[in-house]
Amino acid sequence: MALTSPLQDESIHQAPLHIISTLLAEVATHALGLAIAPLLENNHPPPDLCEFFCKHCRERPRSMVVIEVFTPVVQRILKHNMDFGKCPRLRLFTQEYILALNELNAGMEVVKKFVHSMHGPTGQCPHPRVLPNLVAVCLAAIYSCYEEFINSRDNSPSLKEIRNGCQQQNDRKPPMPLRLLRPEPPTPPPATLLPLSTNPSPPHEILVELERNNNSANTRRKGEQSGGDSEPNLIDCLLVSPAVNTLSIQLPAQADRVLGCFALILKMLSDYDDWRPALASLLQPIPFPKEELKYVIQRFAEDPRQEVHSCLLSVRSGKDGWFQLYSPGGVACDDDGELFASMVHILMGSCYKTKKFLLSLAENKLGPCMLLALRGNQTMVEILCLMLEYNIIENKDTQLQIISTLESTQVGLRMYEQLCDRQRELKELQRKGGPTRLTLPSKSTDADLARLLSSGSFGNLENLSLAFTNVTSACAEQLIKLPSLKQLNLWSTQFGDAGLRLLSEHLACLQVLNLCETPVTDAGLLALSSMKSLCSLNMNSTKLTADTYEDLKAKLPNLKDVDVRYTEAW
Repeated sequence: MALTSPLQDESIHQAPLHIISTLLAEVATHALGLAIAPLLENNHPPPDLCEFFCKHCRERPRSMVVIEVFTPVVQRILKHNMDFGKCPRLRLFTQEYILALNELNAGMEVVKKFVHSMHGPTGQCPHPRVLPNLVAVCLAAIYSCYEEFINSRDNSPSLKEIRNGCQQQNDRKPPMPLRLLRPEPPTPPPATLLPLSTNPSPPHEILVELERNNNSANTRRKGEQSGGDSEPNLIDCLLVSPAVNTLSIQLPAQADRVLGCFALILKMLSDYDDWRPALASLLQPIPFPKEELKYVIQRFAEDPRQEVHSCLLSVRSGKDGWFQLYSPGGVACDDDGELFASMVHILMGSCYKTKKFLLSLAENKLGPCMLLALRGNQTMVEILCLMLEYNIIENKDTQLQIISTLESTQVGLRMYEQLCDRQRELKELQRKGGPTRLTLPSKSTDADLARLLSSGSFGNLENLSLAFTNVTSACAEQLIKLPSLKQLNLWSTQFGDAGLRLLSEHLACLQVLNLCETPVTDAGLLALSSMKSLCSLNMNSTKLTADTYEDLKAKLPNLKDVDVRYTEAW
């Protein structure tokens, strides 16, 4: 009746589902599950039905009902669900279904094929809700592996007890051993993991092994009270601490399988190019477990797209990101800084070769940078050379220490000698003088400009026109070596935001800048607010917005001649 009724009302389809849920509570048969399959093609199962589905996945993971009936239901949930917080049993059912797939003979291969089916065969997934829903399911499952451990250690009510109104210590039941995927659906776990208090812990079934300075001290808590300041907090338990050589939480076998399954799914998600930017954004504020998800971070560090590897940095000031966590001495560094070095390399290769980025490294990570440079890491050697070249380090003793570090390796010595040669050439350039005006022929490239500027003396060059050439942001490396430059014409070039950011930090005397018909956006134009000498600025036919234009007018007091035609600010 529900399938053939011409009336379009959700309650018509939900009524038989609730009837079936009542019948399943009394007698569970496969025939009932198969009978309601057509209704589930366009409707989410109600909570009671989800509970039955969860039970079936746990008790009979290899039955054909899981594949034939549950698969399209889970696919619909992942494609169309908007908020697991409103119906947590849908999330729990999805977790149980994935674990049931993992119990089949092919195991994770079946799970991998399911994830691939959700993405689709093309390079772009057509369903925008699939990725955030899969990530929510994975994080909830991973959190459930540690939930009982967390609740027992901080002596606080569990999520279920809070939901039932049990807040008093004497109202609480003794903590149970860690169990996963209980019949009762848990509420959604927090997005971030908070440190635990050091209050005494109740009896617990989890074994925590600590080894400090090669001396192992095993703490077994089975039926006895234990606690104290020497206990590790949650971040210590989930991340590798530099003060602890081996630190692990021994979970039950079932918990370990769950953790491995869903951590591997996150690894799978990171292998899809179109999903990686959103995945990096979703996971940016999450502190990662010790080893299981390090592969995901490495994938982010290898991705050349700025929207991906920029998520390696902290989400806001005062909160550590993966860049800080995996630096030498960070709580998660277990590879002598190799991952940290690869992060710095990709960030420097993007648009982060700026004084601001170098200043942050000098203030917070100079020690790790010098240590890795001492071990011959080329990226860190380049970082130290740039710090010297851009006068980032003011303290003379620190400068001498950096020079000694550079001279201690062959690659460092070679790059330091090249730096000294560039400094001598710059001084010679300023001494010799040269022309004051220069115009490059149309169709000239970055290489042509570099070849020209290296062939003569341009210390007095004040006016440079690159209009209608093929130069890009890469030529900014050459332009910042012109100390007397006051007028720069970049009309109809491919000069972009990255180049503008570099110019704004080094060409403080620039007075006239023509950016007409260039691909610059607000991201680069905002950097011009530090160029206080600008008096003429052409942004005709760029992606300038009205807000950025107002901001520039407020911050550039000498700006008198402005062209914003054919922009949003016009």
